[in-house]
Amino acid sequence: MSKDILGKALLDYHNLEYTEDIITYSSLDEEDQLPLPYMFRNFKQMPILEQVALGHCKGTVLDVGCGAGNHSLYLQGKGFEVTGLDASVGAISVCKQRGLLKTIHTDFLRLDGQKYDTLLLLMNGIGITGKLKNLDTYLNQMKRLLQPNGQVLLDSSDILYMYESDEEDGGYWIPQHVDYYGEVTFTMRYKNEESEPFDWLYVDFNTLKRAATFNGLNCEMVKQGESDDYLARLTFL
Repeated sequence: MSKDILGKALLDYHNLEYTEDIITYSSLDEEDQLPLPYMFRNFKQMPILEQVALGHCKGTVLDVGCGAGNHSLYLQGKGFEVTGLDASVGAISVCKQRGLLKTIHTDFLRLDGQKYDTLLLLMNGIGITGKLKNLDTYLNQMKRLLQPNGQVLLDSSDILYMYESDEEDGGYWIPQHVDYYGEVTFTMRYKNEESEPFDWLYVDFNTLKRAATFNGLNCEMVKQGESDDYLARLTFL
């Protein structure tokens, strides 16, 4: 992410220099597009899980991986004290230009000294953990940043369906080198510039719940999506 591909693309769109979308390549042998207009969607254009999550926010909010600031700006408009956090310089610049009052440019694990009532990790924000083995580290960082009665709202997906076998007997085919089927490596390309590969985690609800319990957190399903996705709420036990 050192080239800040996402940040450059967001800045281009915000500055009315939109000519193409981000192309993503994944270890699942898939090529896909990340449409830049979608990164600037309003509340009505958001998926239902995001709308529900925003409706469950309370108190002071930290929007982790805030991107162009859609969720933060919506909450700010509703009177919340919200801070947008992102590791992308370009994303934070866009948030400021769009009117977000509080921003932090840093890696999530480096944040220290602040506490919030709600940690918001949408658009599969838990993906920043990269690997399942890192989940404990990130859950404990969430605990450090939460007020005693605080909550974490996050959405993710169970992507086991992507490994369905074409054989008549069904089943799933998962490569032996994969420790957990939800671990995916991505590369992004934008305007002939390519990012370094980065790891991204999709975690099924039961695995998340086991990890949360192990780390002293309660995990509840807030809403099940229609495409193996879900919205979860973490609180202190």
